[in-house]
Amino acid sequence: MGKVYSRQSMVEQRMIWKQQQKKVVFTNGVFDILHRGHIEYLSQAKLLGDVLVVGMNSDASVKRIKGTLRPIVCEEDRALILSQLLFVDAVCLFEEDTPLNIISALVPDILVKGADYTVDAIVGKDIVERAGGSVQTIEFVPNRSTSDIVKTIVSRFSNIK
Repeated sequence: MGKVYSRQSMVEQRMIWKQQQKKVVFTNGVFDILHRGHIEYLSQAKLLGDVLVVGMNSDASVKRIKGTLRPIVCEEDRALILSQLLFVDAVCLFEEDTPLNIISALVPDILVKGADYTVDAIVGKDIVERAGGSVQTIEFVPNRSTSDIVKTIVSRFSNIK
């Protein structure tokens, strides 16, 4: 799938980008039901460097952290959709509940999360900063989340008689 990498091939590609002196930005998430909030967040993340790598929770990981009704969209489809965004350079799935292992393997130059996180609470912060990188947050678009979309759909369907 072009820009969808295994962890090993992602690490190999990261080395190439490092040799090319490209600044690698990393973010992660579930990205279930891609929406405007995701698009604005990812496009802003890309502006922070040369390459945007998106770590994406596998289906098993999503079920553990979001519950058995999620994800709505399977990992293969989520990865393909994300990889087709112009500002996303690479997508790499991870099976764990947090992206700590993939961050440790890639050691990005910039680690980004949404502003609903405090910088000190961002997983991998210590790894990135120890290597001379930075950790930043990006504001979310208000009322634009997969959870909001799901609540709206449930509400609308529960009112149908």
